[in-house]
Amino acid sequence: MTDLDKIEALKNSKLGAELSAEQARVLSESVRHRELADGEVLVAEGERNNHLYVIVSGNLRVVRNAGAADEVTLFVLTAGDLVGELSFIDDTEHYASLVSRGNTHIFGIEREQLEGLLKTDADIVYRVMRAIIRTVHQIQRRLSMQQVELTNYIYKQHGKY
Repeated sequence: MTDLDKIEALKNSKLGAELSAEQARVLSESVRHRELADGEVLVAEGERNNHLYVIVSGNLRVVRNAGAADEVTLFVLTAGDLVGELSFIDDTEHYASLVSRGNTHIFGIEREQLEGLLKTDADIVYRVMRAIIRTVHQIQRRLSMQQVELTNYIYKQHGKY
């Protein structure tokens, strides 16, 4: 992936939506590109990881009990999505594995690299954090809507499943 490709991928992601061309160039110097084969685990369930990832192309499945008989795919993330944003911020363990579905290209940035930009370009860090908060807000909104739908379903069924 060329430097221009990295900048373009960054600008097309949720992470780089608010960045100027120059800010995207600066941030692109801190990101690392990685290609995943089909079924490759990016982060295992229960693992701590200090990276924030962006899917450039392909898909990542969010999987509980990956590789086990009772494996469950909870969600599929697609190109442009942020991955691992909560663990990136608070260093908690991943509640599920991140497994590629098909060939997947991602880029990631380490927490320490982003924190290093605080001294030289705090506005980049601010805009990245806004992107993370926006993503978390969308997740929270989706979960709230699903909870309301489930409550309505149970109510209409008179508590019978």
